[in-house]
This record gives sequence, C-alpha cells and structure tokens, in this order.
Amino acid sequence: MQVGLMGGTFDPIHYGHLLAAESAREACNLDEVWFIPAGNPPLKSNAPKAGARERLEMVYRAIDFQPHFRALDIELDRETISYTIDTIAELKVLYPGREFSFIIGADRVNDLTKWHRIEELAQHVTFIALDRPGTPVLADSLPDFLQNSIRRCQMPQVDFSSTDIRQRVHDGRSIRFMTPDKVFQFIQRNGLYGS
Repeated sequence: MQVGLMGGTFDPIHYGHLLAAESAREACNLDEVWFIPAGNPPLKSNAPKAGARERLEMVYRAIDFQPHFRALDIELDRETISYTIDTIAELKVLYPGREFSFIIGADRVNDLTKWHRIEELAQHVTFIALDRPGTPVLADSLPDFLQNSIRRCQMPQVDFSSTDIRQRVHDGRSIRFMTPDKVFQFIQRNGLYGS
C-alpha cells in the first residue's frame, strides 16, 4: 500500500491542505493520505494557536467521509520535538509493508537539508513536492541523495494560509469557502482564534 503522509500544524486545516493531499494522491497513485498534526514542530518559530487535540479534531472533521484520508495522533503526545524521522520509524513498526511518501510544498524543498537526520529519512521515504504556479524551481544545489528522492507533481494555486484564516477569524471576517463547514463550526463553537 502506497501512503502519502502530510504533516503540519493544521492550525486550522483548510481547503488548500485538502487540495494538496488529493493532488498528490491522484498524481502519485497513492492509496491513502494520512494527516499527521505536529506535536512540537522543530522548524516552526511560533507555537500553534489551537491546542493539539483541537487541531486533531479539526482534521477529523475536515476529512470526514473521505475514504482515502486518515488522521493520526502519533506526534501529539510526544513531549520532545516531533522529528519526521522518529515518526517514520514508528509508522514502519506500526504499519509494516506500507511504503511512505512525505508530501511537502515545493517551496519547502530547499529546507529539507535542515531536517533532522535527513539522509536517513531520505532512505525511508520519497518526498512529493507539490508545485504551484509561481513556486520557485527546485534548487540544483540539493545533495544527490535528496535530488533522487524527490518526486514533483502539480497542484492548483491556493492564495490563503492558516495564518490568513486565523487573522480573518480574529477580525470577525468570514472564512467560508476557505475551510470545511465542520471546521468553521468547531472554531466558532470553541472560540478559537478570537472568534
């Protein structure tokens, strides 16, 4: 079974995340895409605004009734930094026989050299880099081991982010059509982001 992994804070999850997951699933013939909300992400300067369980609940609500999508809480209870290599090692034990790919935006490819134990990680996963219109081309300066473990696919342009959504909620503006209704309702009901 071919599984795409999509890590992130998902603070909150939105249609751009879902579109990215579906684009990767179709283009790379993935059987499923698993969303993994980050516990303590190493390369994020700001802590998530919503709690870990709230972010997981929003992912569950966003992917409800999507047969090819799953959500895992594998990183949420870690007290240490959530390194992708540790998550992959744990997944390989829990789900033997599956082949994992890690889905990232093409704009993040150049950051891969900063990832913890990246050479080892590249031996265990293929990276699916999602190209969007206007995204810079992958750097030729990446080491060969990374060049050889990156697969590119196209996705439509999405011109908003989780940060934009949080700001809109805080300002009392609509986020309709940016995130699934169940996520919007959860944000409102729980007073997230100043709603």
